Amino acid sequence: SCVHTENCFVPISEIIAVEETEFNKKQRNIGRWHKMARLHAFTVYFSKKARNHRWRCSDVTFWCVDEHLCNQWIQVLKELLEMQKSRPKQLLVYINPYGGKRQGKRIYEQKVAPLFSLASISTDVVITEHANHAKDNLFEVNIYKYDGVVCVGGDGMFSEVMHGLIGRMQKDSGIDQNNPKASLVQCNIRIGIIPAGSTDCVCYSTVGISDPVTSALHIIVGDCQPLDVSSVHHNNTFLKYSVSLLGYGFYGDILKDSEKKRWMGPMRYDYSGVKTFLSHHYYEGTIAYQPAKHTHGSPRDKESCRTGCYICKKSEKQLAEQQKECGLKHEEGEEEWKVIKGKFLAINAVNMSCACPRSPKGLSPAAHLADGSADLILVRKCSRFDFLRYLVRHTNQDDQFDFPFVDVYRVKCFQFTSKLSEDNESNVMDIGKKRFGQFCRDHPACCCNIVNSTWNCDGETLDSSAIEVRVHCQLMKLFARGIEENCKDEAAYSQSSIEQLL
Repeated sequence: SCVHTENCFVPISEIIAVEETEFNKKQRNIGRWHKMARLHAFTVYFSKKARNHRWRCSDVTFWCVDEHLCNQWIQVLKELLEMQKSRPKQLLVYINPYGGKRQGKRIYEQKVAPLFSLASISTDVVITEHANHAKDNLFEVNIYKYDGVVCVGGDGMFSEVMHGLIGRMQKDSGIDQNNPKASLVQCNIRIGIIPAGSTDCVCYSTVGISDPVTSALHIIVGDCQPLDVSSVHHNNTFLKYSVSLLGYGFYGDILKDSEKKRWMGPMRYDYSGVKTFLSHHYYEGTIAYQPAKHTHGSPRDKESCRTGCYICKKSEKQLAEQQKECGLKHEEGEEEWKVIKGKFLAINAVNMSCACPRSPKGLSPAAHLADGSADLILVRKCSRFDFLRYLVRHTNQDDQFDFPFVDVYRVKCFQFTSKLSEDNESNVMDIGKKRFGQFCRDHPACCCNIVNSTWNCDGETLDSSAIEVRVHCQLMKLFARGIEENCKDEAAYSQSSIEQLL
């Protein structure tokens, strides 16, 4: 079922609304029809794809002299829209008024709310007043009356809503989040992201662009993109969930330093990045990981995750079959663990490409959104010049893993313990209280007191230097469809569609 416009077909699934239209006498191109009789009209609003994954709300008006025929069209189209069961009717919206450039409330009210209203979506809006407001609120409200939860803000706001929603699901199902081996209950209430922060990595990696109108239209048409989530534990205590970057060393140090310079705004990341690069600290530790044998891709293939990704679908099916075969009798201890010891400038685990405007490929270009695995990237101790060569490759098309000091593995879980933790054989929380840390062997004269790095967990700091990380396949769902392929034949397809109609 399609509506024919001047140059393309619009599937019913991408129509936003149909409304009866008061005919405007100033409207052009009606010719002799206006002189003959009173005209009846209706307008179809639909999502129109523009360049670079951007969507826009467009409309086309149809008119005729037969009122009954006009009403019939409106009725049929509205019935077809009602049949689109994946579309949300009621949404819970959290707006962070302080994030990014403090534009969240204005962006929502001016760009998003009118579209939700046009699509007849009812909303309950909560303006967050403090950190964890949305997370705490999600444990109190009746979330089951909503078709989705929308967060207006950056990656921090999304993380807060995600923690609240997943945590609420586990609580209602009697699952102990502190058990690192617990099978978590899948969260079927979708999350929509309206980007309005200083970093919108999750939105960019799942839609292809950070644009409020595009994201709002994906929510309206009811798109659904499953997403892997990693759980992070320390000593049988739950710490955080991660969907994008879990970074120790370089990216952890940048975040730790930038947190002290929030007054600088987004520029603080550039300043801290240069400072961290020049300090060139490395950290010793041990990593143990289990390879993701169920996946059908690898970190170094050229298969990027796209809309309807066959690798994600195959990997999900393979993982389900493995779990069915193993059953409850299977002990994870029996599976193969691989151990790596060394000195590292950076340890990064990513559940998605982590692409952003500055790094269009991201940290791992072939990482998949929903294949039940993470890409573990180890950057060993090397010279400043070599490390710079590695960093520069994030901004161009060269293979960023093609260095002797860089290793990448596709894993389903891993553990990390810093050398300092091993040496002291004490609780990680006590390490910071030690008088002496690990002296910087590169600069013995300066006696840099390097205790440990910090984990950067989706833009939030974690101080535990000994952690256990596990990937939960498709634990949650977004109002998105992944990054769509750019269709070169779109114009030709539209032209042939018109010819068929004529």
